[in-house]
Amino acid sequence: MARPPPPRLLSSFLGDRLLLSSRPLILRSAAPGSRRMAYQATRTLCNLVDILFNRRSQDDAPENNPRRLRPGKVSPRLSVPNHIQLPPYVNSRQRPGVTNGPEIHDEKGIECMRASGKLAAQVLKFAGTLVKPGITTDEIDKAVHQMIVDNGAYPSPLGYCGYPKSVCTSVNECICHGIPDSRPLEDGDIINIDVTVYLNGYHGDTSATFLCGDVDDEAKKLVQVTKECLDKAISICAPGVEIKRIGRTIQDHADKFKFGVVRHFVGHGVGKVFHAEPVVPHFRNNEWGRMMLNQTFTIGTCFHNLPLFHL
Repeated sequence: MARPPPPRLLSSFLGDRLLLSSRPLILRSAAPGSRRMAYQATRTLCNLVDILFNRRSQDDAPENNPRRLRPGKVSPRLSVPNHIQLPPYVNSRQRPGVTNGPEIHDEKGIECMRASGKLAAQVLKFAGTLVKPGITTDEIDKAVHQMIVDNGAYPSPLGYCGYPKSVCTSVNECICHGIPDSRPLEDGDIINIDVTVYLNGYHGDTSATFLCGDVDDEAKKLVQVTKECLDKAISICAPGVEIKRIGRTIQDHADKFKFGVVRHFVGHGVGKVFHAEPVVPHFRNNEWGRMMLNQTFTIGTCFHNLPLFHL
């Protein structure tokens, strides 16, 4: 029997369609004893590609499904005042990589991480107040950009592997790293806003999903369970704890509600470098490694519910 064709993905980062291999996107590294996991597809695109899962049936064609997400127009990138400190990857021709080994912060590093994390949280809270039907994600980007530079920081996504905007806005079926554009938010949308700021040489990274107007119960449940999984994962974090416990904790809770965990994207270390070790899978895994004192990393839970994400 002939195998079905691989699913098609649409990447607004590339503005073209890609074929997704039927193999998993995240594979164990081939190097014996290596802690790093090899990234395919999305990682090759610097993990800043927003992926829209598209149903291949005629019923989900654009003319039959007016609510299916369509990319809008992307405006030119915004400028940053000259006095703002730039991350090393800005205006560099070299692709930023993932550091070898985790970053352990000294006293100054801890203080700087707290400051950048606090600013990122304040910006995210402000961005959430902007979510309402009719506003475009481009308008959210401009407001976020202005608040970040007004506080003496640089919006980390801007210029990262060519990313053209200062924040990531992922609406409905876009899992993460969506590029802000001219599409207005609609009543019933859900939107994840991912904010990262570069302040005093350190990245503070955070995100949350917000409800736009009157959202249906199914989407509300998806957002609620995702937040519960994040809280449960954070609660088990401590020096010496196995990193793989995060994925098990998240998937155990998601399974209770029959939600699947997206495997295309993972959490990561963050500090002086935007994306660093450790790699933090959000699903059950057998990766080894333990959390270390004065280490910082992200946990970015991404779930799918078949009616929403059409896998």
